[in-house]
Amino acid sequence: MTRAGSWVPTTPPTLADVAEVAGVSRQTVSNAVNNPDLLRPDTLARVLDAIDELGYSPNRAARNLRTRSSHLIGLRFAPAQEHTANALMDRFVHSLVETSSAAGYHVLLFPGDPEDPTAGYDQLLRSTAVDAFVATDTYLGNPQATWLETRRAPFVAFGRPWDNEEAVHPWVDVDGAAGVELATTHLVERGHQRIAWVGWRKEQVIGEDRRAGWTRAMRSRGLSTTGLASRSDDTVHSGREASAHLLDEASPTGFVCASDTLAMGVLHTLGERGLVAGRDVAVVGFDDSQVAQVVPPGLTSVRQPLEEVAVEIVRHLEGLLTHPPVRGGGVLLTPELVVRGSS
Repeated sequence: MTRAGSWVPTTPPTLADVAEVAGVSRQTVSNAVNNPDLLRPDTLARVLDAIDELGYSPNRAARNLRTRSSHLIGLRFAPAQEHTANALMDRFVHSLVETSSAAGYHVLLFPGDPEDPTAGYDQLLRSTAVDAFVATDTYLGNPQATWLETRRAPFVAFGRPWDNEEAVHPWVDVDGAAGVELATTHLVERGHQRIAWVGWRKEQVIGEDRRAGWTRAMRSRGLSTTGLASRSDDTVHSGREASAHLLDEASPTGFVCASDTLAMGVLHTLGERGLVAGRDVAVVGFDDSQVAQVVPPGLTSVRQPLEEVAVEIVRHLEGLLTHPPVRGGGVLLTPELVVRGSS
């Protein structure tokens, strides 16, 4: 066995070289790189000494192995959705990048695979390229949070653990039901009594949560919801079809929608029928997208406080990355209603 200090390099050192110098197995070296908590302190120190001696560097993060800090936060970024007005993630990523930078961290984006929500996480964990993750799309059944927890990877979720009341990981979310209740109350105060809901399909728990705000606002004022609700896909075409059906069958004077995308479909239907949003029929969306801000006459929409979401997420991350880690709980933020000409 070669002793540390006597190594004469001829080719770049390998994991096997480190194992030989440290007098441990290759798996132990791998654990030192990827899962140091599994090793005894003296064994970890011996492996780290060998890594330093040989100059072994499998990746960027290995050079920071002693502190386990790369100052990188991993964020899975899904492809843009076609036929929608949804640019929520763009705004969120910008806010997260700015807030993380102020705290001394940088955001590392990696691609998302719609068929495999955990794709990309494993590779980054194995390479120790990031200190922690921000997990999004924590909708019912999404395995991201559970997968990260089982691997003891530090992460904060943007979204509640809908299907796990006993989850202990930190999360930050926006109260969609409260936002839709604001929107519906706004229309009631404008004199509307037949207010329709255009939402997502029943299996989408976030959409059902938002619908609960509409139901709560209507029933608290003794207003009927019978025949005034529709479920559809989150596309402009679906919003157009749903609103056309509701206008024919229920004659609502106002629409509250689960997204700006669906609200855009409602605006299309009104235009096709010679109706003017805000004058003949009121329309409210959700997310306050850039489209909402520029489409005539301006779409009233529920705006999520994404800047505040980013601040809370980074605060949680800083707690997780201290020594010893400080694990926070859940934070539920309230959105606001941005009123424009459509209502």
